[in-house]
Amino acid sequence: MASGNDMKAANETYEGFIGMVKWGSIAVALIVILVVGLIVSHK
Repeated sequence: MASGNDMKAANETYEGFIGMVKWGSIAVALIVILVVGLIVSHK
């Protein structure tokens, strides 16, 4: 387990990672919606 200052750094890294996962998931969802919309509109 991390101690003292290491725990603070670990929490900051974790929060950054969770933020990237959240925004990355949103971006992927928007891209999927765009691609599906393009495919459907060309049929």
